[in-house]
Amino acid sequence: VQLQASGGGLVQAGGSLRLSCAASGRTLNGMGWFRQAPGKEREFVAAITWGVENTYYADSVKGRFTISRDSAKKTVYLQMNSLKPEDTAVYYCAAGRQTLVASLSSVDYWGQGTQVTVSS
Repeated sequence: VQLQASGGGLVQAGGSLRLSCAASGRTLNGMGWFRQAPGKEREFVAAITWGVENTYYADSVKGRFTISRDSAKKTVYLQMNSLKPEDTAVYYCAAGRQTLVASLSSVDYWGQGTQVTVSS
């Protein structure tokens, strides 16, 4: 399985960005996004299940971020609105054989990471 993430960049606080992650290879059951800020551990951001669609979010992004998918394209998106400086991090796309990819231990495949920088 290969995951190709894109869409990061520099944005002012209050702005928006959309990340994309295209998967190729075997069928997966769940995908998600994690992020890692400098000096901090990688943390869960959002997840989506591939069969019956369910979405999950970290408390810190609820109401601001939306995860969605295009099953035909095997692509997952992360729409990020009302961005804050504390959202600055490298964002990683993740996928797994488990339905819910919401913890580091549930991830089987990682994308390469895309930088998101939010200026104040």
